[in-house]
Amino acid sequence: MEKVRWGVISTANIAVKQVIPAMQKGKYAQVVAIASRSLEKAQAAARELGLPKAYGSYDELLADPQVDAVYNPLPNHLHVPWSIKALEAGKHVLCEKPLGLDAADARRLVEAARQRPRLKVMEAFMYRHHPQWKLACQLVQAGEIGELRTVHTFFSYYLVDPADVRNIADIGGGGLLDIGCYAVSVARLLFESQPQRAFASLDFDPQFKTDRLASGILDFGRGTSTFTVATQLAYYQRVFIFGTQGKIEVEIPFNPPVDRPTRLFLQRGKELRTHELPACNQFTIQGDLFSQAILEDTPVPTPLEDGLANMAVLDALFSSARLGSWV
Repeated sequence: MEKVRWGVISTANIAVKQVIPAMQKGKYAQVVAIASRSLEKAQAAARELGLPKAYGSYDELLADPQVDAVYNPLPNHLHVPWSIKALEAGKHVLCEKPLGLDAADARRLVEAARQRPRLKVMEAFMYRHHPQWKLACQLVQAGEIGELRTVHTFFSYYLVDPADVRNIADIGGGGLLDIGCYAVSVARLLFESQPQRAFASLDFDPQFKTDRLASGILDFGRGTSTFTVATQLAYYQRVFIFGTQGKIEVEIPFNPPVDRPTRLFLQRGKELRTHELPACNQFTIQGDLFSQAILEDTPVPTPLEDGLANMAVLDALFSSARLGSWV
């Protein structure tokens, strides 16, 4: 087999507009099927994307023997149950972030995956595969900013559509799960460890009951990470990485453009160096790396346990906000 044959369960925007077109450009991935609860929606998406198969239910796609792997971009509350169903159908699974609604939910998927060691499962934190983050980690590990002391992340957008899944509390909506997961993930990536304790303050939308503004502090013992994420602020994203001798600024950390270079700034003393990385598509890279792991039967780039560890920190942040104290 030269390419992994992919099926997608959902016609969500991220799948139709970003992930599928990106994976179609990959060396090791071939998207062959899409499913929706509406056959008409699936057929329309298949026509738009040039996919050979469309299904009117997720179960029908999972039953297709010509599908090797499944990409799951369903709403947060369906990440774990449908990823487990895909595993039970013998499919490899790339599951969108966050891995679940909480750590207990995510643990169900981790345990199901452990029972099927032949199958590959990974959380789709696409940013981790972009060359700019490979470089940022290399610079930190090489001591280019001295000893890492603190990471600050800001990520926001403005969304007040009540029908959008991100504004529906009962199915895992809200900013902390949707984009706060990035702030937690990037801090854990840079510190190469799990924080010892967490503190958070959340502001909730009175109509949606979802957190629309979340600020937090993670204590890693040898340093901290602070962040603010919001679903009702002007769009912005940036990550600052500070060490004892210098700092790194990642200009567009999570959704870098695919049609122009990305930039990373390294300042040490009075010297400012700009690292410009060629344009690339992190969704294409992610799809190829995961597909390669399937084809070569090697470990996936990010182990599933990392997703569980990320959920544990998000749980602590929610608990801290409720208690008004460190957790």
